[in-house]
Amino acid sequence: MKPKKRTTIYDIAAKLNITASSVSRALNNSNYVNEATKKLILQTAAELNYKPNTLASNLRKGHSKTIGVVVPRINQNFFSNVIAGIEEVTYQKGYSLVICQSDEQHDKEVKCINTLINQHVDCIVISVSADGSNYAHLQNVIDQGIQLIQFDRVAEELETLKVINDNEQASFEAVCHLIEQGYKQIALLEGPQNLSIFTQRKSGYLKALAKYNIAVTTAFVVENAWTKELGAQATRKLLNLSQPPDAIFASTSDFSALGVLEVANDLRIKVPAQLGICGYSNEAFTEITSPSITTIDQFSIDMGKTVANLYFDEMENKEVLIKPKVISIQPELIVRGSSSR
Repeated sequence: MKPKKRTTIYDIAAKLNITASSVSRALNNSNYVNEATKKLILQTAAELNYKPNTLASNLRKGHSKTIGVVVPRINQNFFSNVIAGIEEVTYQKGYSLVICQSDEQHDKEVKCINTLINQHVDCIVISVSADGSNYAHLQNVIDQGIQLIQFDRVAEELETLKVINDNEQASFEAVCHLIEQGYKQIALLEGPQNLSIFTQRKSGYLKALAKYNIAVTTAFVVENAWTKELGAQATRKLLNLSQPPDAIFASTSDFSALGVLEVANDLRIKVPAQLGICGYSNEAFTEITSPSITTIDQFSIDMGKTVANLYFDEMENKEVLIKPKVISIQPELIVRGSSSR
């Protein structure tokens, strides 16, 4: 069935044999239209099921009251919670969200950005994908005069508003906890090193080993083990070493840590007695695994609220040139069964 054409002010004008400008004035309750004509126009608009084009109306006022959000994966608890935090604030301000997913693909991220620009959003919020290091499309956002706010995964070279975590300190505390629990051979599952959050987490890992005078074992550092499948694959290789690790810090995500736990269970390795596990992000499932998974809470909902409030705070001060700003939210280590000896 062919979709019904949306009613416009021109349809109302044609039916009543009046000008479209008269219809527009009546719908906006203008005093320049007499009450009888205004009543007739409103009655006809209701009969034709007219709905105002709020986007066009807002654009005439110089803004769309819409914010675009681009995340690598919507189905991860961290990103969905950030979106929920943003929406909680924007809803109260009468703004709408347009949500896009890059699937960790640079080309798709570029298309998402171009789509949002073409939709005349007032602001674009993004956590960049792992695939790529060319951020010309984000520079284009800035050049178009659209506010750009980065969170979590950011392009360091772009001077924008940013909301991040102290990734190095969080990783440092996580690895120190493992060492203090008696683990001495700690492996690191790391993410793509072109992203600063993963280089920072690796730095925290190395800093903790140095504090306790533990030598770095090259074979214990596994690159790009940042999904459940890659985490499981890396764990099998690590545990097959002649001198395997006694703990694994999945600095990339809790999904990677879940892969570690599943392999340990398959191999009948006791967690935490024989193998300690720590993840990152505090995904919902980490509380219900057996044992529950030690992780790092990034306060994702608060991060989303901070992002949205940052935008509105800056917009309310339009007289002042917006300067690059970085807001850091301190994560928290949550100790659970997978690392508590």
